[in-house]
Amino acid sequence: MTYITSISQKIDHTHLSLNTDIGNIKQLCKEALKYNFHSVCIYSNWINIVKNLLEDSSIQICTVVGFPSGNDSTLSKLNEMQKSINEGATEIDMVMNIKLFKEKKYQFVLDEIKKMVECSKGNILKVIIESGILTKKELVIATQIVEDSGAEFIKTSTGFSKFGASIENINLIKKNITSDLKIKASGGIKTLNQIIDLVNSGVDRIGTSSGVIIMKEITKK
Repeated sequence: MTYITSISQKIDHTHLSLNTDIGNIKQLCKEALKYNFHSVCIYSNWINIVKNLLEDSSIQICTVVGFPSGNDSTLSKLNEMQKSINEGATEIDMVMNIKLFKEKKYQFVLDEIKKMVECSKGNILKVIIESGILTKKELVIATQIVEDSGAEFIKTSTGFSKFGASIENINLIKKNITSDLKIKASGGIKTLNQIIDLVNSGVDRIGTSSGVIIMKEITKK
């Protein structure tokens, strides 16, 4: 595996802007095919179109659930995930209920994620904890909840908060993982050096809308 491929296969090529249109989605998929990104991450209303655009490729379709606040009901999240999977999504990035987590209703948050894992039909589930608004103590608790839930990934951010992935937070998350739980870093990742630092800190996947810029950085080296 070349260095370029090893980086590109860690990237979820993302477009979650509020004003996304069909042109953006077509460009996203074109770029994903060119650079062989691991997945494209889009809102669920684009899944059918993306599925056709990526037909016969190995690129995964990632979508978001309960995005960006996580305050939707458990039933709403389950229905949204089920519909997305039925339409072709293979990876789900769900937002934990941040409001209830902040209110220390940890058992509810855990139970909700467990239900999502049980109903994910073997598809990859990543849990967004919005690390930028958590204290260090809360970050440790959130890591333990996601680990106990059986989800495959803990994800740092929606990209809609104060900041996303910091090395300090990644180190704290990594320190408190005792299983094979993986880490997805997202939020404000725009350069190759950031990715190198994050991967060296233990990150397994990167969520970014700057994937093309980053790949061009590699080719210039």
